[in-house]
Amino acid sequence: MIRYFSTLALALAAAFLTPQVKAEKVMIYREGQLVNPQDVAAVLGKTRSIRLLDVEPAASAAPAAPAAPVALTPSAKFTAVAAASLAKTSARVSAAAPVAHDDPDTDTAALSLPVHFAFGSADILPAAGTQLDALADGIKLLPPNSIVTVEGHTDAAGSDAYNLELSRVRARAVRDYLVQHNGIEAARLKTVGYGESRPIEGSDPYAALNRRVQFRGS
Repeated sequence: MIRYFSTLALALAAAFLTPQVKAEKVMIYREGQLVNPQDVAAVLGKTRSIRLLDVEPAASAAPAAPAAPVALTPSAKFTAVAAASLAKTSARVSAAAPVAHDDPDTDTAALSLPVHFAFGSADILPAAGTQLDALADGIKLLPPNSIVTVEGHTDAAGSDAYNLELSRVRARAVRDYLVQHNGIEAARLKTVGYGESRPIEGSDPYAALNRRVQFRGS
């Protein structure tokens, strides 16, 4: 019994003493939302932080400008997905962060697009072109020596290794699109894949929402 309470006390102390990681903000555009190049330049011109766009569609009475994205916040710290399925599920839960609603222009240094690919491949579908082209226009507004990191993300369907590799090749495919179709210098674009390890907070890890490509200024 003494040992039990001692262990419990140590666990509670560790929980309270663990330093809190400040959440980043990521702006996540939903399918069909217009990407403003000026906003892209403002977001990618910063170097730390992230923000997300909410999925609530605006019920517009007239053909006006698209509704501004609503911000959600994922954690700056994401737990690596474990090999065992139980640990894997636990990692997905710990990767999520509390939701916060903020002004789109506040402390935002990364953005996300719902780039559509052919199933199980890195072939970009034509529907993704409009948002990617607007993103490229925003990158062109940045200083010529600025670097943008292209991050690939997947849902949880499939194995960790498969999703990690898929996210990497998709990030490279987006980089190649920006280079070949928009004239962005390849040296200005870095790529990285995170697989399924960074799902959007509060979402089903298997949801299509998690199949996305994020962009970060660096």
